[in-house]
Amino acid sequence: MKHQTIEVGELSYAPCRYGNSRMLFRGPRRRLDRPYLAFIGGTETYGKFIEKPFPTLVEKSMRQTCVNMGCVNGGIDAFVNDPAVMEICQEADLTVVQIMGANFLSNRFYSVHPRRNDRFVRASTVLQAIYSEVDFSQFSFTRHMLGALYEISPERFDIVVTELREAWIARMKNMLGQIGPNNLLFWFSEEPVSDDHWSARESRLQSDPLFITAKMLGDLRSLTKDVVVVRPSETALNRGTTGMMFSESQEPSASEMLSIACHAEAGAGLIPKLRKYLYDVESA
Repeated sequence: MKHQTIEVGELSYAPCRYGNSRMLFRGPRRRLDRPYLAFIGGTETYGKFIEKPFPTLVEKSMRQTCVNMGCVNGGIDAFVNDPAVMEICQEADLTVVQIMGANFLSNRFYSVHPRRNDRFVRASTVLQAIYSEVDFSQFSFTRHMLGALYEISPERFDIVVTELREAWIARMKNMLGQIGPNNLLFWFSEEPVSDDHWSARESRLQSDPLFITAKMLGDLRSLTKDVVVVRPSETALNRGTTGMMFSESQEPSASEMLSIACHAEAGAGLIPKLRKYLYDVESA
């Protein structure tokens, strides 16, 4: 499908499918007839431009099959509405759920593409009434659209943010309920986990995961074994695109990704928690 085509340079992602899912995942395809860990999340979990993203590093270190079901520009909707993905997560010994932004999901104000959740599809009549002066046909991506709405009216924009957060909490509870209790939430971002107003962050609407607060994660505590937080060090962040694999045209996009060193820190942060809770699961 055209929307799933990913331009590659020297790196092959070996795209594969699992079950009846319509999504293409990073391969090679892993066997599901033996114990495995599942990973779902966005571009970071997928590991765009990176030969060995953190799920691969975890697999190598733990000698445990890791099924990478990360989705480039994916949000909650890409997974929660896919029965095949939910079944794979249910059967996993543990599922690592990367915290994804609240902008990447359909809600009362706008709809996103069912798999490429960064794609803006349409505004609801409610949002059109709130922003009656806006021509929504000019937008293709949610972040572009949200940025324009904020610039027009920060006061009205607070209504949008509140809706996105409420929709995110409801969708996450739905997804974690389907996955079951054997899951870990994973915060992998240079942004801190806090309740500070999103606009106080230096990167504002470019920050990820967008609009997610510490309180929102706290609301999910009863549905997860733990929340694992990895904020890459300055040293790792400063590695930039060193060692990444991309074509010349992809350089601007690659420069926005977390570095190979960041992925190494992500794996190192996850492994002790995975070992701890995997032992608990096996002992239960």
